[in-house]
Amino acid sequence: MRNVSYFTVLLFLTLTISSCERPTPPNIIYILADDLGYGELGVHGQEIIETPHIDALARTGMRFTQHYSGSAVCAPSRSVLLTGMHSGHTHIRGNDEWRERGDVWDYAAMFQDSSLEGQRPLLDSIVTIAEILKEAGYTTGSVGKWGLGAPGTEGVPTKQGFDFFYGYNCQRQAHTYYPMHLWRNEERELLNNKMIAPHSQLPPGADPLNPESYKDFSLNDYAPELMHKEALTFIENNRNSPFFLYYASPIPHVALQAPKRWVDYYIDKLGPEKPYIGDNNFPYFPNFTPRATYAGMISYLDEQVGEIVTKLKELNIYENTLIIFTSDNGPTHSAGGADTHYFSSAKPFRTDKGWTKGSLNEGGIRVPMIVTWPGHIAAASTSDHISSFYDVMPTLCDVIGQPISISTDGISFFPTLIGKPQIAEHEYLYWEFPGYNGQQAVRMGNWKGIRKDIFDGNLNLKLYNLKDDIRESHDVAVDNPAIVRKIESIMKEQHVPSSIERFKFSQLGDN
Repeated sequence: MRNVSYFTVLLFLTLTISSCERPTPPNIIYILADDLGYGELGVHGQEIIETPHIDALARTGMRFTQHYSGSAVCAPSRSVLLTGMHSGHTHIRGNDEWRERGDVWDYAAMFQDSSLEGQRPLLDSIVTIAEILKEAGYTTGSVGKWGLGAPGTEGVPTKQGFDFFYGYNCQRQAHTYYPMHLWRNEERELLNNKMIAPHSQLPPGADPLNPESYKDFSLNDYAPELMHKEALTFIENNRNSPFFLYYASPIPHVALQAPKRWVDYYIDKLGPEKPYIGDNNFPYFPNFTPRATYAGMISYLDEQVGEIVTKLKELNIYENTLIIFTSDNGPTHSAGGADTHYFSSAKPFRTDKGWTKGSLNEGGIRVPMIVTWPGHIAAASTSDHISSFYDVMPTLCDVIGQPISISTDGISFFPTLIGKPQIAEHEYLYWEFPGYNGQQAVRMGNWKGIRKDIFDGNLNLKLYNLKDDIRESHDVAVDNPAIVRKIESIMKEQHVPSSIERFKFSQLGDN
């Protein structure tokens, strides 16, 4: 049983559609940053990294302060977004590199054999946002990082409702911004980069204090620039009919690699710093100026957002384009040289390891979301409506007046966007995540219940009152046994055993 019945949602959407005069169906651009923290935008209080174009979106649209990602890492968060199902129901519930195929982490082997690329696929039977919008007459495009189906499987973008795809099929390949190739639909497109495998380190004997030692980590074809050009071309080519662009940028996910002009800008701003030369846990590329590079990556993404808005205005379609900007999960925990403590990347939430990316705590799943649609969404508005990635599907269906033909865990927040009463709201949000030793979480009003280390047999629930304790510092489970029991019952009810062995929880009774 879902938090709101499917038929209740359908009835609500029908009433909303009939009571609102709808304009021409808008173009829809969904921009998904990768590992961008809640506190890494100027509009959210960031004091070092400059994001003027994203901040301008907030001045012209609505900023959601209580929006949540689908999960705590890349692939499951995207699965929740595209399927409208929360992580207890969606097909892909964790990052699954599908290791039974062979040595999937061998970069050279992947280049020789594309069947080693990519992640475990979405099933053909699953209906995605792209398929629904395509059925409604939209031209659909995806640019950026995919991660939901290896080449040659039913999970590739062009078999999941997208007319066009350009970018990384594989998340592991995206650990370098100078890859050997990208994918155009279902064909490889070779790039002018030599083979430097992700996670390579400085050559033996190299001087870490000499900038020349890092030259192999800044090559010729910079993938974010190539993908951005394709995104702008897609917009221009489809300016005369409704389009949906899912722009899944890999930025600012490490490795640290940014355009030189942006790195130089932040070197001047921040001054000298200690190089990042790797670590023993999960090393990414070394970097001579890690803070300047990380800041430069985010400002480059911000620049790209500005160029999208400029392109829409040049084509005279800005007024009829709905733009959503968000992130797939919280910031990394200072991995790969990304000094998220220095930037207070998860602020106001905790930025400590174990509390950001990979964690179902607030710093791992509460993400920025800004929505603009000139003439329909009030400028400089803010909403504390509690929502999640699985609400995007019903919302977009509501925006275009397309009935939902499938069951979904989501609730449309279209009324909130256009300043109408939000009659339908979630009683709770639910997450489960088989990564990082197994986790479950529920947001119910101001209450947040979370279980960690489930794979160690821990089923004890910690409880936080987010109204008074946004940093989740004080466990009040002992003082609120009725709330604990209610959240435990939700966890039991919403967890449906996965058909994929890697995502099962034997501690929750999965066979």
